[in-house]
Amino acid sequence: MSILQWLNPRRIVDYLRVFDEQAEQERVGLDQHNEKRRVWYVIAVACLCLLLVHYVKYSNNVSLVLTWWDALTDSNLQRWYRSHEYRELIGYVWWGFWNLAGFLFIPMLAIRFILRDSLANYGWQKGDVAAHWLGYVLLASPILCFAVIASFGNDFSRHYPFYKMAHASWFDLLAWETIYILQFVAVEFFFRGFLVNGLRRQFGSLSIAVMCLPYLMLHFPKLWPESFGAILFGFFLGVLALLSRSIWGGVGVHVGIALTMDIAALLQTRGLPDSFWR
Repeated sequence: MSILQWLNPRRIVDYLRVFDEQAEQERVGLDQHNEKRRVWYVIAVACLCLLLVHYVKYSNNVSLVLTWWDALTDSNLQRWYRSHEYRELIGYVWWGFWNLAGFLFIPMLAIRFILRDSLANYGWQKGDVAAHWLGYVLLASPILCFAVIASFGNDFSRHYPFYKMAHASWFDLLAWETIYILQFVAVEFFFRGFLVNGLRRQFGSLSIAVMCLPYLMLHFPKLWPESFGAILFGFFLGVLALLSRSIWGGVGVHVGIALTMDIAALLQTRGLPDSFWR
């Protein structure tokens, strides 16, 4: 498909119509009561996961857990944590773990044991990403350009990378980016895999609209241009995920943008690390 075809709004409308027709065909002969119950399961699990991640992921909970542990075991892990040179990184390990738990592990368990379905049907496969590579490139390109331009601004360079010691050593930078990338795998699976595909058969293309609401809210703590862009970004990623039957194109776009933003911000401020260890 050519660039002009991808940029034609009618093409997107046609895709949405196809999604609706496919969903309608798949519903034929199915027990509608069971289908509605399936939707309730997906929404209930999604609510649980969003609550869990939002309230547990913050690093101040590490101190709370260690305080409880010290009280129960008469140990002194709290003091060790407070004085550790990698305290901030440990906090992001906690943050990354709960993102993986809430956005990847729990939805996967729900798919296998509650919905009794295959993970491949929720985008956990290669799918047809290669056939739609141009769509992903067109989606990522303007954001990458914006990230490079925005990196010259103070707000951007103060905000990224989230891990403020990423410049201290290559270990810090690589450890942080590993956590960050794994988090994107989880986020992409939850929104474009679990939510979109879990609701698609009953809602058709509207499953993308439903997914966009919590995805936008996930970006509220970030800079307003990023939150605003998340509306269209989430929508187009949802369309591409259904077209390709895979989350991995979206993961690639997210990772490419995130790495560009972090590296651009570092180059404009403290520069890249000059040693592997601190």
